[in-house]
Amino acid sequence: MSRRLTMALPSKGRLREPSWSLLEASGVAPQEPGERVLQAHCRNADIDLLFVRAEDVPEYVEDGVVDCGITGLDLVFENESDVDVLLHLGYGTCSLQAAVLMEDAANGFEDLEGRRIATSHPHIASRLLAERGVKAELVRVAGSVEISPRLGLADAIIDLVSTGSTLRTNGLRSIGTLFESEAVLVARSGTSELEGQKTLTTVLGSVINARANRYLLFNIAKDRLADVTALLPTKGSPTVMDLATPGIVAVHALVPAADVWSLLPKLETCGASSILTLPVERMVP
Repeated sequence: MSRRLTMALPSKGRLREPSWSLLEASGVAPQEPGERVLQAHCRNADIDLLFVRAEDVPEYVEDGVVDCGITGLDLVFENESDVDVLLHLGYGTCSLQAAVLMEDAANGFEDLEGRRIATSHPHIASRLLAERGVKAELVRVAGSVEISPRLGLADAIIDLVSTGSTLRTNGLRSIGTLFESEAVLVARSGTSELEGQKTLTTVLGSVINARANRYLLFNIAKDRLADVTALLPTKGSPTVMDLATPGIVAVHALVPAADVWSLLPKLETCGASSILTLPVERMVP
């Protein structure tokens, strides 16, 4: 890198630990800052880290206080920040959903017409409801949005949902999803081609791609090779190598981790043996 890159990371909350783990897995070796330290450095890369609230990261990046940062996609849209999304990071996934009390008769967004809706994301909610032709009164609530209907503050809520357990605990049910969110790497608008941002995007992207794949190895009779390769959910051709045993080959391939569960029994049925799946550390497409 031609100069040190400054990067904002969430100081707490659900994005902090996975963001830290991603940096460690990428090999940049961040120095543990401790609970009260707001800055740190990376030992193996020219990167200075600044620890701030995830809500503040889009503004810090937009204003040029830092070169880039990790935050939630929902916060980028809620703040209407002028930043470029460099990379989707694959964690912190959640969705912005509309929900009503269990006993409420509403079944869709159109049933929210004219109602009072509590939300901590008024900008996104207003825009997405308008796109669906729904006019409603939005009540901004900073926290504990789920309790609003029981308190009579609102008829419904629009809030981030991960598993749905909080909704159920508070006697609510979802009637639809407005927006899908996850952790993202963002940079100042128009700076994504700078050397530092490009290098960081490549390095972090290699870890994210690797996490989504597994290295698969197995042995198979040559006359069954076409059957098993047809099963492989992978791009391009697998690597096929002859073994010392006549008529038997070894097959090596990268496959999506999500497909391993259903793939292994099919390979076994086709006669594959010595099946191994290994984690991948880095993967640059």
